[in-house]
Amino acid sequence: MAIKITFFAHGASTDNEKGISSGWLDAELSKKGVKQSIELRSQLQDRKFDFIFCSDLRRASESAKLMFEGIVSVNSDSRLRECDYGEFNAYPSSIVEPMLEKATTERFPNGECLEDLKARMIDFFRFLKVEHEGKNVALVAHRAPQLALEVLLNRKTWKEASAEDWRKIGAWKPGWAYILE
Repeated sequence: MAIKITFFAHGASTDNEKGISSGWLDAELSKKGVKQSIELRSQLQDRKFDFIFCSDLRRASESAKLMFEGIVSVNSDSRLRECDYGEFNAYPSSIVEPMLEKATTERFPNGECLEDLKARMIDFFRFLKVEHEGKNVALVAHRAPQLALEVLLNRKTWKEASAEDWRKIGAWKPGWAYILE
């Protein structure tokens, strides 16, 4: 049976507001990010999820708790982390963003590449298929895991996923729907 996945981007972090790409740095939500997550909760009242999973990084776990706490239990999972930019964690986005688009198979120094992240997501999908088949699951995570969803479930190339990223084209939504078969 298929698993319905709804992806939610974490709220704005203090680093986002400073133009910093956090990567594995554990940045916290900004006041704006807290407000975004609380507002999103009110938009989700009619939607039902069997399970909620989020990245174990604070900005995603705080967002997930604000969105779902008291409704459905929130489970953190390190496989949903942002790409590890290695030596470039917490560097200006103006430096990291162009590097990320080229990091399909070439790892960030002392970090990972998008194919490494894709392998993490495949492992997470295996877990979902065994434990949550036929369920409706929400994920709260970061940019690169969402790009991996586009690559793995919508069969896009990394280049296509990056070019069509809502952050670039200004097309935020209160959740993106995917099907894992």
